[in-house]
Amino acid sequence: EVQLVESGGGLVQPGGSLRLPCSPSGFTFDDHAMSWVRQAPGKGLEWVGAISWNGGSTYYAESMQGRFTISRDNAKNTVNLQMSSLKLEDTAVYYCKVRTGWPTPMDYWGKGTLVTVSA
Repeated sequence: EVQLVESGGGLVQPGGSLRLPCSPSGFTFDDHAMSWVRQAPGKGLEWVGAISWNGGSTYYAESMQGRFTISRDNAKNTVNLQMSSLKLEDTAVYYCKVRTGWPTPMDYWGKGTLVTVSA
């Protein structure tokens, strides 16, 4: 069974930093790209970024570029979202996501972790 568990959320002041780990299980982690997605209160899902299976490539939404960093440790089966220079509008539930499965790949999500940016 595929499971993704995010953690690390909480309250942070504008300009602050936070690191969100995600611990996946139930699939071959180092064969899969991983993504982060967020949902702000009352808004739709927003793609944050992604990292390739070996960590060699990362991609970010324009609004997160330069402030957010996705990394992974395949030996420890973890993927991290490091957020810095946080803004009020970064308040959201952050989800770790993977697409896996054969012959019909499906998206699997964690339950998310809430990040609140507030003074």
